Amino acid sequence: MKRARIPQILLPALLASAAVWAAPAADQRAGAAQAAVSGVYTVTFDVSLGSIAAAGGTVACRARIAPNLPAFENLNRGAVPVESAPRVVAAAGSRPAGSPILCSVEIPFAWTVSDPSSGVALSYEIVAVSGSGVAAARTRQGIAVAYPEPGGTASLRLDVTF
Repeated sequence: MKRARIPQILLPALLASAAVWAAPAADQRAGAAQAAVSGVYTVTFDVSLGSIAAAGGTVACRARIAPNLPAFENLNRGAVPVESAPRVVAAAGSRPAGSPILCSVEIPFAWTVSDPSSGVALSYEIVAVSGSGVAAARTRQGIAVAYPEPGGTASLRLDVTF
């Protein structure tokens, strides 16, 4: 008879302990104050092409930002990454040989996050195109950048060498 009571007591005890462990985690999520963040990132790339610069070639640049949060929190918050429109500039022409090519993009954003101090993760892609097709590409992901003042603009300048 005593053995028959053990499963009857064990199940409620396990459920109670699970509820006790889950309650603090739920309280932390519910208690986290949400903050609205918005503004614009202006990203300027100083692109040095070196020997791959060709007459009539172009450079295309694009950047993307997302809240710099742990992956599971990004999924839970539903903050959608924002990507700039692609920008294309001439790679050769009136520029002196060896001078960098400037390619700038703007990324407006607006999100609600629980920790504005974590900033954003910036990723970019730069593609050099010559007459025969893609000559080279450079990408980078996860560059930590602070948020600008609310509604303000943050200007970033990045050197990219091919």
